[in-house]
Amino acid sequence: MNVARNNGTYDMTYAKRAMLVVVILPLLVMYTEAMLTPALPTIQKEFGINPNDVSWVLTIYLLVGTVSAAILGKLGDMYGKKRMFLVALGFYTLGVILNGFAPSFHWLLVSRGIQGLGMAIFPLAFSLVREEFPPEMVPQVQGMISAMFGVGMVIALPLGAYVTQNYGWRWTYHSAAPFAVLMFILAWRVLRESRYVNPGKLDWPGALFLVWAVVPALVAVTRAPTVGWRAEQTLALFGVSIVGVIALYLWEKRADNPLIPLDIISSRNPAIVNLGIMFAAFGISMMSQANTYIFQMKPPYGFGKTILESGLLMTPMAGVMLVVAPLAGKLMPRIGAKPLAITGALTASAGLALLSQYATQLSLTQFVALITVVGAGITLMNVSFINVLVFSVPPRVMGVATGANSLFRNFGSTWGPAIAGTVMSTYYILVHIPQIPVPIKIPTEKAYEVLFGTSALVYLFLALLSLAIVEVMKGGKIHEVENEGEREVEVL
Repeated sequence: MNVARNNGTYDMTYAKRAMLVVVILPLLVMYTEAMLTPALPTIQKEFGINPNDVSWVLTIYLLVGTVSAAILGKLGDMYGKKRMFLVALGFYTLGVILNGFAPSFHWLLVSRGIQGLGMAIFPLAFSLVREEFPPEMVPQVQGMISAMFGVGMVIALPLGAYVTQNYGWRWTYHSAAPFAVLMFILAWRVLRESRYVNPGKLDWPGALFLVWAVVPALVAVTRAPTVGWRAEQTLALFGVSIVGVIALYLWEKRADNPLIPLDIISSRNPAIVNLGIMFAAFGISMMSQANTYIFQMKPPYGFGKTILESGLLMTPMAGVMLVVAPLAGKLMPRIGAKPLAITGALTASAGLALLSQYATQLSLTQFVALITVVGAGITLMNVSFINVLVFSVPPRVMGVATGANSLFRNFGSTWGPAIAGTVMSTYYILVHIPQIPVPIKIPTEKAYEVLFGTSALVYLFLALLSLAIVEVMKGGKIHEVENEGEREVEVL
């Protein structure tokens, strides 16, 4: 079945097939990434390294991925988004395969870096959805993609713990490798090349300036909880990064084909969404850190659950996300993205405010119910944000716009755990456990109050920020920016 539109025809049969590929994709990524978390102590023991060193397994992936998302997004605009999507997915698949066979820690870091090159798959997938799917279908598909991130996390945490405990950490990657290969084959066979290309020469100086601006800052944030926020190396890295940001800005202003078009990312809706998604990622990661401790600390400091049990207890939140995300996408063209974003942010803020006051006093059922409400609010806001972005940017630069959005998201995700770790190291008590010869640090109620309270303020700020969004859909009509101008599409 073909659906005619002002600027072309959309193949509904293809859209439904392609939807399965892009919706299942987050399950692969969250499966491989979330399963790594319970495996870190085992990796540390096998390679004989310290906790600071093993954290680089996560850091190197984030460093490479943050830069590659922006660069491959730009290349997708220039040479075709499917082509670059397959390149990114190919790197990701290769990294997953190599990780399980790493003979040393340094080889593991190299293969994790290769895997990080694949982080560009999501901005490119968002771009393909926007270009090749009928406009009325886009919000629902974006919502389903967002929901699958949460579902993948819930599946991967307990499964990762089980696989690591029974078969070893390498099997977390061995078990994911066939899935990754299958996804590559499906994407290659099913997806079509984007209809818009914007040929040109890659802005290599801009890419180098981007590395200069981003990498030192991410390393500084990652290392700061260990070496100190005021340590010379931390301040020096931040200083180097600031100079890099200035150099990147000055270069991109004069570049003929800039890596990051400043006129696009600084326009109203993209600027609001990028800033918002960065703060949202910061708030989510802080909340997740606090949740992990509360679930796993022994009573009376927590619920004393294993990683497997903790993952299962988050199933209600994943279920609600599966319902809320596509439902939001369905309602969005009629209600509007802006009201849903504000509602979601306020819901999350209210739930986090309650957690800041009562987290350690709640029963297990009450705690799970409250984080489920917070998860629903966050999902509602995230789905709204991504749809505001993709309908506010012309398709010819969609890859770089969504790539820049991933850059901001990753930056926020890096700050969250770093700040959370600092807070928990500030507000703690020493507890003696019979099986352990030395006392261990347990976060106090004040730590949870600060973490959840800060996250609540973040989402309150996001609700206020959302007021500035220029609405892109309402009353059954979607207002979209095209290469040739702007138009309205009536939802059937």
